[in-house]
Amino acid sequence: MDIKHYYIESGQGEPMILLHGNGENCDYFKGQMKAFSERYHVYAIDTRGHGKTPRGDKPFTIRQFADDLLCFMDDHQIEKAHFLGFSDGGNIALVFAIRYPDRVNRLILNGANLNPAGVKRSVQIPIEVGYRMAKHFAKKSDSARLNAEMLGLMVNDPNIHPDELKTIRARTLVIAGTKDMIREPHTRMISRCIPDSRLVFIEGDHFIANKKPEEFNRAVLDFLEEP
Repeated sequence: MDIKHYYIESGQGEPMILLHGNGENCDYFKGQMKAFSERYHVYAIDTRGHGKTPRGDKPFTIRQFADDLLCFMDDHQIEKAHFLGFSDGGNIALVFAIRYPDRVNRLILNGANLNPAGVKRSVQIPIEVGYRMAKHFAKKSDSARLNAEMLGLMVNDPNIHPDELKTIRARTLVIAGTKDMIREPHTRMISRCIPDSRLVFIEGDHFIANKKPEEFNRAVLDFLEEP
């Protein structure tokens, strides 16, 4: 493993891993840590090249991040965990659940997408323009190169085929905002393709965990505590 993840942890009980979105860090979940750690041993991780976790030398892709996550679990002797992934973190959790089903207890996907077509065009077009510009200057500027890598996650990844979702064995909650940047039909399709998943919409945009923590946390805890 070429990196060591920065993370924060709190609580006792079953392990629960929180995965932030693109360009963010574990601080995104400041509204979740206390509520979840009252019942679970919560780990909020900075993904490779995000926050205080180094970039390292390996590919900067969703699939590499999923493999990084496996190494994190092995290093911390976590055999199985609940996963809550937001945005790109949800995409990482999806890939992880497909690749390593025996390591996933329950799965919460917040604002995830299978491909760039799942994002509303009003949001995706500026991302694609920014990616092309950053890529053009990447050889001349380190900051442009890093920006191109970050935007590339939303242009080139995760490209998960819907049929792959049918292999997920974990009980799954798909949760999104009513005005999310992810297209509602795309979110509904993800839920439909995962066997016996639950779908919940909360009034708000892509950042419902941050903006409406009480409502978001209750939906997640209700799901986790179901028999």
